[in-house]
Amino acid sequence: MSRPQGHQPEAVDARGDLLALAEAARTGGLPHADETWRRLRLDSATARPAAVLILFGVLDDIPSHTAPRPGQRVPDDLDVLLVERAGGLEDHPGQVSFPGGGIDAGDDGAEAAALREGVEETGLEPAGVDVLGTLPQVGLPVSNFLVTPVLAWWAAPSPVAVVDYAESAQVFRVPVRDLLDPANRHTAVVARDGETFRSPCFTVNGVIVWGFTAMVLSGLFDQLGWTIPWDEGREIPAPL
Repeated sequence: MSRPQGHQPEAVDARGDLLALAEAARTGGLPHADETWRRLRLDSATARPAAVLILFGVLDDIPSHTAPRPGQRVPDDLDVLLVERAGGLEDHPGQVSFPGGGIDAGDDGAEAAALREGVEETGLEPAGVDVLGTLPQVGLPVSNFLVTPVLAWWAAPSPVAVVDYAESAQVFRVPVRDLLDPANRHTAVVARDGETFRSPCFTVNGVIVWGFTAMVLSGLFDQLGWTIPWDEGREIPAPL
C-alpha cells in the first residue's frame, strides 16, 4: 500500500539500530564515518587505555525541545547520558563528556571499566544497563588516551546525579533529537601550536559539546543514519 502524501517514516527501533552497529563493529564491518577519526589515532604502545560509556535510553520526564522534522526518524523520547566535568580538573576541565576514564588493572576489559566509571560518576544502577558492544578505539592525543567507546542501552533507567563535585559539575540526559537539530549544530574551531583544528559541536542544555565527545556522537549518528543535514560552515570558537 502506498503512503499518503506527507506521511512521515516510522520511528526507528533505536535499540535495534545500536545493536546492529555494535555487531558491525565486532565483525570489522564498521568504517570510520569521518576522516577526522584518522587524525586522532595514537601509538597503542604508548597511549593509556581508557573507556567511555555511551548510554542511550528512553527519557522519562524531560521532553525534547525540538519539534519533529520532515524525515526525522529518531524517537522523541530517546536520550543519551552526559557529564559536565568539573572546572578544576587537570584534564579537559569544564568539558562535556561521556562517563568514563582509564581502564584499571582490576577491570575485566573496556566494557567493565566503562560501566564502573558510569557508576562512580553518576550513581547509575548497573543492573539496569545492557552493554551492546564496543566501537573502534579512538585516540585522544591531548591526554594520551586510547579510548574504547562502549555502546549501551538503559533497559531500566535509574536516578543519576553528581557523585563527586570535585570531578563533575553536572550529570544530565539530553534528548537525541535536540542533538540532531541542525539549529543546535556548529563547527568548533580551536588553534593550538600554530594549527587550526575544526570538529563538530552541539549546543544543548546550556553547554557546548565539542571535541572528542562531539566527534564520537557525530560519527555515531552518521553511521546510524540518524543525522539530519546541517551547516558545517557555522563556526564558533571552542570553549577553552
